[in-house]
Amino acid sequence: MPAQDVLQILPLLVLVGWACLLLLADAFIPHDRKGLTAALAAAGLLATLILEVAWGGRTGLAFGGMIALDGFATFLNVIFLASGLVSIAIAYGYLKRMQLERSEYYPLLLFSVSGMVLMSHAADLIVVFLALELLSIPLYVLSGIAHPRLESEESALKYFLLGTFATGFLVFGIALTYGVTQSTNLVEVMGALQTQADPALLLVGIGLILIGLGFKVAVVPFHMWTPDVYQGSPTSVVAFMTVGAKLGGFAALLRVFVTAFPALAPAWAPTAAWVAAATMAWGNIAALAQSNIKRMLAYSSVAHAGYILMALASAQGPVVVPAVRAALFYLLAYAVTSLGAWAVVAALERAEGKGLEIDDYAGLGSRRPALALAMTVFMLSLTGVPPTAGFVGKFTLFQSAIDAGLIWLAIVGVLTSLISAAFYLRVVVVMYMRPGEPAAEGDAWLKGSIGLAAVATVLLGLLPGPVLALIAGAGTMAGIP
Repeated sequence: MPAQDVLQILPLLVLVGWACLLLLADAFIPHDRKGLTAALAAAGLLATLILEVAWGGRTGLAFGGMIALDGFATFLNVIFLASGLVSIAIAYGYLKRMQLERSEYYPLLLFSVSGMVLMSHAADLIVVFLALELLSIPLYVLSGIAHPRLESEESALKYFLLGTFATGFLVFGIALTYGVTQSTNLVEVMGALQTQADPALLLVGIGLILIGLGFKVAVVPFHMWTPDVYQGSPTSVVAFMTVGAKLGGFAALLRVFVTAFPALAPAWAPTAAWVAAATMAWGNIAALAQSNIKRMLAYSSVAHAGYILMALASAQGPVVVPAVRAALFYLLAYAVTSLGAWAVVAALERAEGKGLEIDDYAGLGSRRPALALAMTVFMLSLTGVPPTAGFVGKFTLFQSAIDAGLIWLAIVGVLTSLISAAFYLRVVVVMYMRPGEPAAEGDAWLKGSIGLAAVATVLLGLLPGPVLALIAGAGTMAGIP
């Protein structure tokens, strides 16, 4: 193992090592001082984040071309690590309030973040599989960490069974790709497509890979697990899951399809476009019927997977780089907005699943004006209303779709965004125009997370230029054609 390669992935090694040490250290922390475990986990993420930024200029390939080092990975890693920090801040007081403190919670979260980081670097289909499992298995456990609550155990079982079933599709797709191209390295697969001719079998493999990764990002028709798992899992877990699993899955989708299969884009891009359209439509329409805030946000996450998939459908020909950059900005905007919205849900949730109906938000505007204002910002951003991050994100996505000639897909995106205004603004109407006495709670870390997310959502909408410039300089993948 070359020392230079080890140094190139030093941030990932530090994070994995810290998670392993945290498992051992937690055994010596008294039960009444488990907050120290959260602090140690946050310290590990912060140290890794600082190291990632310091190592941010590295480019190229490592470990025989299996690990890609580029701006694409660095940008996503910063989002993953920052999301992990915010998720710890959300979980700290929530777990204590719900009497769900478990010693393994924070190490599992670190292992899942490690899988996300590895996913962003994956330049080989085998590494994609390993990263996906490292990301997913801790999430299976975390979704059921509220045992013996029946709904939590049910969500964990559904997530585990469907997740492992989807992984089978991914592995079979990898096997077919290897059978045709004699390689699992993404760059070598791209090169083999120029000389080998068996597109039918390879297209089957590509379809199976799309199914496996499509489950992780919850696109239609592979979204069926999302509302049940989101409703049954602890809210702090869902806040982390909705960002981590979706961003990690799309990191793999963009890396694999843009790097390995650009020559076959005329075959798979139309499928991605139709799946994106169906996902946007069904996610927003199904959310209209929901009265539970967690199920509503679950279908919302399905719809947003469709918007991000629009970038993949547009990533062909001269629009590849702009589409990838549009996806990166939207992933950042979605992460900030979604974490903030779920933090508000955690603040209003009470024991035994109370406080999770949309009607329970009645009177929040008069009783907790700051909390209501933050939730309003998040709902407007998810809708795509200026001046929020969601508006800029959707604008860049629609622009990339139009540049790729997918005008009809951009129109579907606009129309479904109008539909989404009905259920997002319903929350705002309930908060400000219906009387009630919501019982909102939260420690300083939770309130700080909500405030930070709200400010970031507005700043990204008002001043997107610096971030867009950063993405323009860093949003190119190693090996991109």
